[in-house]
Amino acid sequence: MSSTQPSPPNQSERQAQSPTSRALIFTGGRLGSWALTYLKTEDYLIGADRGAFFLVDRGYSPDLSLGDFDSVTPEQLNRIESASRELISYDAVDKDWTDTELALREAIGRGYRNIVLFGALGTRFDHSLGNVYLLALAHEQGCSLTLIDEHNEISLCADNFRLEQYDCFPYVSLLPLTSIVTGVTLHGFQYPLLDATLKHGQSIGISNTLDAPCGTITIGSGQLLVIRSRD
Repeated sequence: MSSTQPSPPNQSERQAQSPTSRALIFTGGRLGSWALTYLKTEDYLIGADRGAFFLVDRGYSPDLSLGDFDSVTPEQLNRIESASRELISYDAVDKDWTDTELALREAIGRGYRNIVLFGALGTRFDHSLGNVYLLALAHEQGCSLTLIDEHNEISLCADNFRLEQYDCFPYVSLLPLTSIVTGVTLHGFQYPLLDATLKHGQSIGISNTLDAPCGTITIGSGQLLVIRSRD
């Protein structure tokens, strides 16, 4: 099937999703065996373009594979089609969104509200930055989206956010996604803030750490990127 819009889910598909179930999207940026450690049996697996081949090549059967598949060979596409439970193919020119955004919109349209995106960061900075902006799209649709690679975990805070100490990603950086974020208050951090304002171009939110078992972030207005990372 070729289309510029994700296919709408039917009512039975919407009702089939548990509130606690996750959609995991694998797209074509940096991927490795580390990403497979996050998989759970009940997860709904979506492969976008080369991300679909990453899953298939490692013995997984995506619930949905989609994209224009311009990053795989014809033989690889045949393997993707054979291994996937569902395949949606888009024209490489006649589409408005990237394969990654198409995958996100499909996940949202099928009723998933907890979505994790792997392979969203890579050598193409334009794609990486565009994928970070997808956090705002997910938030607008009432969904929780997290971008994860081997060194980073990126989420969005639009009101309040809770973090637990996590040795894998010890550093926490806060960067405004909107031009200004007001009322930023941090508890449980080495460097706390109280009713602070963060603006584009400032580095005050870079490289904090938790000094308590858990920390909280609250903001008054705007949207804040919460980036957990390691060297």
